[in-house]
Amino acid sequence: MMIMKRAYTTVLTAVLLLVPLFSSAQSPLIIINGTVTELTDLKSVNPQDIESIDTEPANEYTVAKYGSRANNGIVCVTLRYDKPAEFLIADTSFGDYISSHVKWSDSDPAARIVVRYTINPDGHITTGEVLESTDARLRRRVLAAMKAAEKQPLWRAAMRSGTPVATERVVQISLPVGKSMESEPYIIIL
Repeated sequence: MMIMKRAYTTVLTAVLLLVPLFSSAQSPLIIINGTVTELTDLKSVNPQDIESIDTEPANEYTVAKYGSRANNGIVCVTLRYDKPAEFLIADTSFGDYISSHVKWSDSDPAARIVVRYTINPDGHITTGEVLESTDARLRRRVLAAMKAAEKQPLWRAAMRSGTPVATERVVQISLPVGKSMESEPYIIIL
């Protein structure tokens, strides 16, 4: 199964890297779960949520079925769900919600943390691994806020054929908001 996920991730990466090289008149038709979409929708797909990726060359069948939009081929992506998970708190993102529950003053240094989490079928989250952390204090505080968020259903789970399914996401939190991280010093050798 891991090899298949890597293959899908590799194909998705290749598609995302190659499609921008073409003008909009040359890019393939993107179909996600049977719906014709834009490239930006494909870029927002988590590779872990991909069940399969199929590519179809431009031929008589694809052009007859989809019209001239399929003149440059088709990329069909099938996701593990029909409807994505939805954060239930209006007018905010999950990252903003967690950030609002972390005490971090404007005088604190800019810091970032990236955490993987799972949205379970019941709408609760399960905190996963920390993928990046630039400050131990921020790490502790964000993980505490996420543990507190695990106790209440904040999500409407993704749906597959009318049944809720678990999905993985990644949240990146940078605090204080609007303060940029200092870059690492480096030496260029010519």
